[in-house]
Amino acid sequence: MTEDEFDAFYATAFPRLTGQLYAFTGDHGEAQDVVQEAFVRAWDQRREFLLDGAPEAWIRTVAMRLAVSRWRRARRWLELVRRNPPPQHVPGPGPERATLVAALRTLPEAQRMALVLHHLCDLSVEQVASETGAPVGTVKARLSRGRAALARELTADSAGSAGSAGGAGSARPAGSAGSSGSVGDGEREDDRVR
Repeated sequence: MTEDEFDAFYATAFPRLTGQLYAFTGDHGEAQDVVQEAFVRAWDQRREFLLDGAPEAWIRTVAMRLAVSRWRRARRWLELVRRNPPPQHVPGPGPERATLVAALRTLPEAQRMALVLHHLCDLSVEQVASETGAPVGTVKARLSRGRAALARELTADSAGSAGSAGGAGSARPAGSAGSSGSVGDGEREDDRVR
């Protein structure tokens, strides 16, 4: 069967086969899908197609098998869902998480990515370095600077919401003392002002 013959066959047989499959499936869209898929499979065999002698019967058989296969998959999925129903209620993020996400958004992307990968995804520093393509020392610096900036942001946010002013003596986050990051005026490191 040449391409032109196949196109003519498709134009005449598609509506008829879709109607037959619609009666079989009860879903017009599903019928169109399986008939179309059967024609796609027939396209690869179009050269030998007329030798079979019944190309429309072949397409109908393939389309029906596809419809049955889809129905079986849908039934298995439904059985699986019935056995393992989704949780009834999934609580939304609390105010602490929303505050943390808002504070993370203020950080530079590289620091934010390092913090999320290390602290939220539980990756080691070496794994973060491998995933981001940065040297281990750079990842350590990003983590240190990111934690310090995050602590300042969260302290400023909590001081603003609590009505108290945060001072220069606010606590630094754990693990940031002695870091390779620069310490600005008025920040404390080991109770000494630099």
